[in-house]
Amino acid sequence: MKIETTAVLGTGSWGTALAALWAQDGREIVLWGSNPSRVERLRETRENTEYLPGVKLPESVRVTNDLAECAGCSLVVFVVPSIAFRGIADRFSAVISDKDSVLLSCTKGIEHGSGLRMSQILTEIFPGHVVAVLSGPNLAVEVAKGLPTATVLGCTNLECVAELQSHLGSSRFRVYTSDELVGIELGGALKNVFALPAGVSDGFGLGDNSKAALVTRSLAELLRLGTAMGGNPRTFYGLSGAGDLIATCFSQHSRNRKVGERLGRGESLTAITSSMQMVAEGIPTTKSAFACARKLDIETPIIDQVYAVLYEGKSPAQGLKELLQRDQKAERM
Repeated sequence: MKIETTAVLGTGSWGTALAALWAQDGREIVLWGSNPSRVERLRETRENTEYLPGVKLPESVRVTNDLAECAGCSLVVFVVPSIAFRGIADRFSAVISDKDSVLLSCTKGIEHGSGLRMSQILTEIFPGHVVAVLSGPNLAVEVAKGLPTATVLGCTNLECVAELQSHLGSSRFRVYTSDELVGIELGGALKNVFALPAGVSDGFGLGDNSKAALVTRSLAELLRLGTAMGGNPRTFYGLSGAGDLIATCFSQHSRNRKVGERLGRGESLTAITSSMQMVAEGIPTTKSAFACARKLDIETPIIDQVYAVLYEGKSPAQGLKELLQRDQKAERM
């Protein structure tokens, strides 16, 4: 296979960053957005001032609001919020014209209700197409600035994964490969849930010892739930598990950590989300993760407390108190 044209669906910070990254060598990229006024501003100014200010799109990036302009691309990259993923995939299925196009999901989430990963949604809607996933400790602003980054690409088609690695990777964007999609996707999705209490810890001013312990126990919980959902345990120690968890829980650029920090400082979730333009994926993913854990009968004390704070009105202080009052036990990973 040969990738000749690339479409990026989604003009959020990550979609914009990837379009800018992959167009640096003059490669033509079609960048699609659902908001007509935002697309028009982006087309005119070449800068996504709402989501990625200060980063100029190369001239080889063609910005559009028309999905049909992406229909014939040999690589279609989905970088849309998980809650909108199925709807946009359905819309694209009505116009897609390249029966051999590769579909790459860069969205980190779990569909609520079905518990499906994004690659499963793509496989369901686009039977016969090669589906791949990409995830890792990849903060959009740092990727857009050209800071060294590593990511992991999952695909079961060996010819395709080799072509994607060569096509998408560079000296500043190292692409590792794997044939294990489940763990890659679950690591990228679940880490957003754990970034919320990490942020609460920052908001409370609990210090580095407390946060390190919380992140370590979050990894143990991620492993427990992720393996029960079919992921390979080894994958969760890699870039899309431990790597992404560390970046998201500690970075000042992490919107999920920031949401948690604001909760810890006493702001309401409604006030926080209404002031944000970008989606904090940890919020809807918490609901999905909580439901999956109940269905599989997996012990997830941290996820349970995050769910109670977000959806049942429990205060972050009470959630923390209940976590700390749990029985002490042997460490297991």
